[in-house]
Amino acid sequence: MSLVPLIPESAPFTAEQRAWLNGFLAGALNRGTARTGLIEGVAAKIPLTIAFGSQSGNAESLAKRLAKEAASRGFAACVAGLDSLQAADLIKHPNLLLITSTWGEGEMPDNAVSFWEQLNQNGSSPVLDGVRYGVLALGDHNYGDTFCLAGKMIDERLAALGAKRLIDRVDCDVDFDEPASAWAAMAWKVFGEGLDKQVAAEPVSKAVEEVDVGWSKKKPFPAALVANVALNAEGSAKDTRHLAFSLEGSGLSYEPGDALGVFARNGPLMVDGIIAAHRLNASAVVPLPDGGEATLREALLGYYECRKFHGVIPDGPTDLTSWVSSLRKLQPRLYSIASSLKAHPNEVHLCVAAVRYEVGGVAHEGVASTFMADRLPIGETTGIFFQVAKHFRLPASEAVPVIMVGPGTGIAPFRAFLEEREATHASGKNWLFYGDQRAETDFLYREQIQGWKESGLLTELDLAFSRDQAEKVYVQHRMIEKGAMLWAWLEEGAHFYVCGDASRMAKDVDAALHEVVQVHGGKSGDEAVAYVAALKKAKRYARDVY
Repeated sequence: MSLVPLIPESAPFTAEQRAWLNGFLAGALNRGTARTGLIEGVAAKIPLTIAFGSQSGNAESLAKRLAKEAASRGFAACVAGLDSLQAADLIKHPNLLLITSTWGEGEMPDNAVSFWEQLNQNGSSPVLDGVRYGVLALGDHNYGDTFCLAGKMIDERLAALGAKRLIDRVDCDVDFDEPASAWAAMAWKVFGEGLDKQVAAEPVSKAVEEVDVGWSKKKPFPAALVANVALNAEGSAKDTRHLAFSLEGSGLSYEPGDALGVFARNGPLMVDGIIAAHRLNASAVVPLPDGGEATLREALLGYYECRKFHGVIPDGPTDLTSWVSSLRKLQPRLYSIASSLKAHPNEVHLCVAAVRYEVGGVAHEGVASTFMADRLPIGETTGIFFQVAKHFRLPASEAVPVIMVGPGTGIAPFRAFLEEREATHASGKNWLFYGDQRAETDFLYREQIQGWKESGLLTELDLAFSRDQAEKVYVQHRMIEKGAMLWAWLEEGAHFYVCGDASRMAKDVDAALHEVVQVHGGKSGDEAVAYVAALKKAKRYARDVY
């Protein structure tokens, strides 16, 4: 059998891209992993890289799902985290779909930071002529000017470096399924043009089509609340709850580090106040966001966001329907899981601070946190689902040391980590930095944590209660105080984890980590930056921040 080039010279690629693709496709053919090659009439598959920048797992999960669909439509699709791609090598990925979230105040996800820096290196930024791409940005409109900012910046930078934007960027709010599907449909059409229309237009194969075989975000499990315990002592300025849901009969499982999605309902006082203030008809029938109808009151209680009320006073049934349809869909909230399934079979635990505050004398409250704390009776159910967070996992080896920094409710995943390591009799050392406002009233899970220190499960425990002395002390201060030991643990191969507030705590902890590396590692500022970046690349520095 005579071989001919898999990618002919007439294909819209540079010589370098064509050479690389021919090697890639020939290798795939030899391994029997793809229908590739223009060999005796066999149709060539279209190479397609789907890259993701992900902080909480949404972009990663979406990329993997779309890769399955792309494969079924005739593409030779591969998935890659942005931390595994070198910007200079993008020329080898002539067809690129990039999905990225934004976290904090318009920042890149952790696994996209190095990639972004490479795109912006003075004098050495890659030339991307010949790369065809499309960007899908995930975000949250509540963040205003920084909504989807990471995706917007990457999209603009790729174009500035010479890449050709084949499809317009789509910026998705938290309910991204529908716009992401529309974006993907356009991608299959546009990226398939000019090469092999017949293969690229194939319908989704039943063999790879994602089938809903269990509980998910679209089909949440009705879990009963089985525990609601106040963790703060009397006199605290906070109201933090330990919440436990039953998984009995669900068949669901999770790993420490994963997140739990919880479907909540708006507070009746808020909803009834809106209806009364604007003289609305609570019994009027209105459309629901996913189809169907309900009374206005029920729609506002369980299906639409009401915290940022539009202030429009509907005048008549038509205007009311239009106004309701303009509201955002009430979204589930994600919380870091605070338990190990090995320690608590058929249960999942959360550590949640009930959000209550006043603005101009008007009381406000967090929808989901107060729903679970105040309005969900023991034994009653609400919809839940799990979100996998592969970026926030215990080391594969139980002998590897772990350093955990989690003040306040940031303790949640580290309670899960420690329960897991206790249940598996892991030999690795464990170090926890924890703090809150006052030790007497705000030491969450005090007995359990102190018990772990006494038993030796916690090798090191450093506490920082900010208001127990005149000068405030935070976890980053404890890190610097113990800098020599912290550096020694890192040099032993320890994994470093942070959970909690993204805007302040996580940044301060990151700065403290760089200081420790510089001072105790004897490194320059640039060398410390490179060292921490290497920790991230090796997946030894992980953050679960919000």
